[in-house]
Amino acid sequence: MKQPDELIISMQDGNEKAFSKLYTMYSEALFGIIYSIVLDEGDAEEVMQDVFIKIWDNSKSYNIKKGRFFTWILNIARNTAIDKTRSKAYKNSKKNLSTTNFVDILATSDNLNKKTNAIGIKKYLDALKPACIKIIDFLIFKGYTQKDAAKEIDIPLGTLKTRNRKCMQDLKTIVLG
Repeated sequence: MKQPDELIISMQDGNEKAFSKLYTMYSEALFGIIYSIVLDEGDAEEVMQDVFIKIWDNSKSYNIKKGRFFTWILNIARNTAIDKTRSKAYKNSKKNLSTTNFVDILATSDNLNKKTNAIGIKKYLDALKPACIKIIDFLIFKGYTQKDAAKEIDIPLGTLKTRNRKCMQDLKTIVLG
């Protein structure tokens, strides 16, 4: 089996099989992130499709030397999901939620364990150190900026950035096995 870097280079050269393998490797983790933001399986599937189209279309803009692929695609997924929730059509579709559904969303919105278990990535997060879980919760699931997360966790911004890079590397290692 090809290493991820070899698959990335092959995908950048237009190899659809390499792209398909990367999809298989990363789709579960990305779907979890997307679902945690849009909170609807159908919307999450739609965003997921958009994310992988963006990954394919913009693959040549990714540079292995400038950052990790997982971080690059994670940011694409997160930003696309956030864009979806900010769209007028999405907001209009959510206006008709029943009060029971709304109360359920509020009751579970801060419970990382329930959210991650429901979206199928709890097994990956459980393997991380508690400090990583906290950082990922703030940055990914709650959508904090690094600056705001550092204030909330009460650590220097530089420390948060360093720990976040290490946590993302650990998560990548866990996801890829």
